[in-house]
Amino acid sequence: MVDGVKEANLIFTSGKLIVKHLDNIDQNDLIEAIEFTGHKGRIITKTLMTSRQDKKEKTLWYKDKKLRLTIISGVLFTIAIILNTLKAEKEIIVPLYALSILIGGYYIGKSGFNSLKMFSLDMNFLMTVAVVGAAFLGEWSEGAAVVFLFSVGNTLQNYTMGQTRKSIEALMELAPNEALLKAGEEEILVNVEDLKIGDIIIIKPGSKIPIDGEVIKGYSTINQAPITGESIPVEKQVGDEVFAATINQQGLLEVKVTKLVEDTTLSKIMNMVEEAQGKKAPSQQLVDNFAKYYTPIVVALAVGVAIIPTLVFGLDFEIWLKKALILLVISCPCALVISTPVSIVSAIGNASRQGILIKGGAYLEETGRIKCIAFDKTGTLTEGKSKVMDVEILENNQSINLLGIAAALEKGSEHPIGKAFVNKAKEKNINFNLKVDSFEALLGKGIKGIVEGELYYLGNNKLFEDVNIDFTIKEKIQNYQNTGKTVILMGNSKNIIALFTVVDTIRKDSKKAISSLKKIGINHIVMLTGDHEVTAKAVANQVGIEDYRSGLMPEDKLKYVEDLVKQVGKVAMIGDGINDAPALATATVGIAMGVAGTDVALETADITLMGDDLTKVAYVADLSRRTLRIIKENICFSVIVKLAFMILTFLGMANLWMAVFADTGAAIIVILNGMRLLKKTNE
Repeated sequence: MVDGVKEANLIFTSGKLIVKHLDNIDQNDLIEAIEFTGHKGRIITKTLMTSRQDKKEKTLWYKDKKLRLTIISGVLFTIAIILNTLKAEKEIIVPLYALSILIGGYYIGKSGFNSLKMFSLDMNFLMTVAVVGAAFLGEWSEGAAVVFLFSVGNTLQNYTMGQTRKSIEALMELAPNEALLKAGEEEILVNVEDLKIGDIIIIKPGSKIPIDGEVIKGYSTINQAPITGESIPVEKQVGDEVFAATINQQGLLEVKVTKLVEDTTLSKIMNMVEEAQGKKAPSQQLVDNFAKYYTPIVVALAVGVAIIPTLVFGLDFEIWLKKALILLVISCPCALVISTPVSIVSAIGNASRQGILIKGGAYLEETGRIKCIAFDKTGTLTEGKSKVMDVEILENNQSINLLGIAAALEKGSEHPIGKAFVNKAKEKNINFNLKVDSFEALLGKGIKGIVEGELYYLGNNKLFEDVNIDFTIKEKIQNYQNTGKTVILMGNSKNIIALFTVVDTIRKDSKKAISSLKKIGINHIVMLTGDHEVTAKAVANQVGIEDYRSGLMPEDKLKYVEDLVKQVGKVAMIGDGINDAPALATATVGIAMGVAGTDVALETADITLMGDDLTKVAYVADLSRRTLRIIKENICFSVIVKLAFMILTFLGMANLWMAVFADTGAAIIVILNGMRLLKKTNE
């Protein structure tokens, strides 16, 4: 262990080792530590371009070396078998078998020696011992068969595992390498990595957007499917944000660069997917811990099988040594060790292509065990694009610009209702650029501030109850709420002076999303909202949710989710990733939706839905359940195969090449079974 290293995480899908260390550490010490294990290492720069080059170099290197040695080993092995069939001399056949073993087993032996050096016995060590033992017994054909079959198995495993890596490679290739930079009246083709924040680039119709930015000129529709998974193009105009790797479909755009290439949403997604595939799920940690103790026990057992029958019972040493070698090969935990990670990696890769980011195998597994889902209402089940419908001025306040005052109080707000007031004032051409003093947001209730020397409150019933302003318009409020409208009250220090109603359109896919969740067996679904009981009931009925909680403050949502976890166990909370952060963090799995480009949501949620498609919740829940099922299938299959061949060994019905064929075959079968998760499921 290198002093100063806090954590090291190997991402086997991309061949990268992420090391967290103190600032004063010498990076050469890290390289030396890696080389001590028998591997090569180098520091890489995390950019899209560098990642692509690393991947191509590594792929070519693998094909040129290991595959070639495997083929040569196979040719020599085949020639030796043919000559043996033709009754050729042993002096000719044995050297061919030996060459086949040395050439095909070079990397196996090297890895086996390194694992012994690190006191971490692995499958390569077991195979090396078995081959050396076979040669000692004069079983050259079986030794060569073991090497060749194991090498072929490794080749096939690397190939099939390479298919799961394509989810990352596909992300790397999404964004173009070059951009058309506007320099005065000229347009210059430059490398994307040379772009700086504030540069202006030209995006032509039909071309991919190379980097994140803001539209400063033009209008178009953008296909954002590579980032958000949305199938319908999104309209973009001046002031709108665009993302790297999305496709400009119609108009010519001028875009101001807002992020460097390594900070784009695409880069963040790529890094998150890569790191998520490297994080171990609970089942994988269990298997890894089992394998850590299992292998030394197997070696000790094999030694006992080879020695004890001869020493204690005087039985033939060669027979029992051969049984011990077969036991070593059969006991290799290849299939068991690979059974979980290949399933997790495949599922995370599948989800990423659908615009769903899962932060690690643990969250994938937990989602598969979810029994209850809690939905936030505003911005989740509804569009989150509120609109002010009714403006009712009370008493003798007709001469005062109350809508303008309300918009002035709300103009700095990011809340959908705040934006609704500003949009309504703009629509009515009402001036809202008024000076606001002593502004204060009253969490879960509303806001207050002094406008032109007068104190105003804007919020719900609770706000006015807290400030002891009596109101006698409950019947009027009730009538509006019965129609599904949210009522916002406005008052001064003495009275309620205006009433506004706000509506929020229900997402067109909300009802389908709830129905899909029920179809896969998640029937306990609850809606949480700060809205009034009547409004909450109207929305819940429209989307098909029977259970709902209304009038909740943020701390109430948190408390309710805590209670749900205690009552039912595994609970998922779905919200916008920012306002619902406490509840999202408390739930077993926090899911943020519709947050492409939102750094806070990308960081805080366990699962992020990049687009606004609520049906992806059912998709990821179903994918998670399939993943758990396939992991169980793989583990059970691996254990059954091992037990079956161990029994055959002691019955004298198995030999070395059968053992390695069974071991390699089982590994390939569990890999292929796990790779079924790469396919898109039916929604």
